Amino acid sequence: MKLGSHVSIRGGYCAAAREALSLGGGAFQYFPKNPRSLSVKAYDERDADNCKRFCREHGLLSVAHAPYPTNLSSEEPGLRQATIQSVINDLAIADACGSIGLVVHFGKYGGRDPLQGYKLMIDMLNKVLMDWKGDALLLIENNAGQGAKMGIALEELVQIRGLTDFPDRIGYCLDTCHAFASGLWSGHDWAAVMEKGIGLGYFESLRAVHLNDSAHPGRSYRDRHANIGKGYIGEDNMRNFLRSPVIRELPVILETPSAPGYSHREEIRYVGALAASNDERPPT
Repeated sequence: MKLGSHVSIRGGYCAAAREALSLGGGAFQYFPKNPRSLSVKAYDERDADNCKRFCREHGLLSVAHAPYPTNLSSEEPGLRQATIQSVINDLAIADACGSIGLVVHFGKYGGRDPLQGYKLMIDMLNKVLMDWKGDALLLIENNAGQGAKMGIALEELVQIRGLTDFPDRIGYCLDTCHAFASGLWSGHDWAAVMEKGIGLGYFESLRAVHLNDSAHPGRSYRDRHANIGKGYIGEDNMRNFLRSPVIRELPVILETPSAPGYSHREEIRYVGALAASNDERPPT
């Protein structure tokens, strides 16, 4: 697997790739633009191309992450149009940087009828992807369950992808903290989750992993990340997850706290050692 972390694009896309390499990892994630805005960004194409070339030269894998306000189940017409244009812009930047895809959270709908939220999400995905010709995929991320509990089951993710007009342009990103917080994964039952995902065809389209421990107990529906082995998921459960064959070839990205006393460089080294440990207990 390719380990890495989220990095800043403050110095540009190629600088972000260089920083990722300096951390000792083989993958990274970045925001293609201001993470708090849905505005369309006129990006530096030369910088993006340099990023792509640098990643190819050094064997780095990358994914982009859509800004926080992105909601695939937005209902207000003006916001829906702004979101569609923003996601198309993000996909273009991700493609120019040579990234696998753009991570977007499963939609959240505040209305009374969840079915309407799913319909809005499918319609938005179709409008985003109808003219998309690039190689970057749109990667739907599972939710932690806060608010409307949409996007917390593998069945939902598989069903939404299958109901769009362009399933071949859609993949998935699995967030371990979200899976734990939502009750999708208890921490102790990864083998059962993996078996279900294989049966549903989910893992065939999984393209990235967000590796995060949880600062809150399972089924808390709270999205707060902890450093690996230092939260409620714990070191043993993370070790079993990291040994899973369905994530072996994927970019595995840390979105965990980084502090002067414990940097992402140190955590990447720790996770690598955890994944390579000689613990022979079977995954549970």
